[in-house]
Amino acid sequence: MRASPLAAALGAAVAVALGLPLSVHAQPSAIPASNAPTSPKAPPKAPSRGAKDYAAPAAVPLPPDAIKRLKSGDLGQIKSALDDVRVSARAGAAAVPAISDLLKQGLPPAVTQSAIETLGETASEGASEVLGWYAHQRNVALRRAAIEALGKTRGPIAIKTLRASLSDPDENVRGLSATALGDLKAKEAVGELFVALDHKVEEAATSIGELCDPADCERLAGKLGSVPFDVMTGGLDQVLLRSAKDVDDETKIKIVGRVRELGTGETNQFLRDVQTKWPPKSAPRVKQAIDQAVIATSGSPGSTAPENAP
Repeated sequence: MRASPLAAALGAAVAVALGLPLSVHAQPSAIPASNAPTSPKAPPKAPSRGAKDYAAPAAVPLPPDAIKRLKSGDLGQIKSALDDVRVSARAGAAAVPAISDLLKQGLPPAVTQSAIETLGETASEGASEVLGWYAHQRNVALRRAAIEALGKTRGPIAIKTLRASLSDPDENVRGLSATALGDLKAKEAVGELFVALDHKVEEAATSIGELCDPADCERLAGKLGSVPFDVMTGGLDQVLLRSAKDVDDETKIKIVGRVRELGTGETNQFLRDVQTKWPPKSAPRVKQAIDQAVIATSGSPGSTAPENAP
């Protein structure tokens, strides 16, 4: 609503009296929705550090005409609508059926990848079906994009597809699938993750460490010596720092013992890293085992720690 000329004049007079700077507000002309620019809206800038009462910006609502543009058949309008859905993220879930239909019909490769990535940003489980199809596409870039998106859309279809993709011909797809299964807490995939680890999918070690029950955690530790130690550390670190309700203290102590037996500089560094991350007053018996293992390996070849360092 426009301010009256009188109100505007009074406002300017008050500003001058108080010594405040005058601001000029240009009134934009109305633009019909069909011709309005549709590039993504930049999120509001966060204030500088130290500012108080700052709240994260609210989700950007999906523009009312976005779905209409997706169904327009015009490639330019489709691209602009995908940009808007991506910016809206979860608030753009209403556009998932329209984007899925476009992917089923077929789009140019670059727009296809954009549509796949946009579905991931909606985090809508309803997108998993069409993403599952693209996870088996011949185009490797599209497969990778679909796998990353499935890690965000979640659900049974996503997990089933990710498990199958652990044996994809492309190593990046295999690695992305292993990581996503860990993020999705897909404990049912632990067996397949072990097979993937045996086939040099290094990301599988960390996901196993996130998901394993005590028996499988010990099985993971049993890979020490046959799997490069720098690969194993991601998984063992996860195991040792999980809560006692997930992995009991006895299992953790056994794993610390297995690491200690290696007696290398790498193991000393790993144990010292775990030592620094250990929650205060947590599992004192495990903490004692770690401390003793650090001391025992401090003089190992390649160790940078002084011998008998605490």
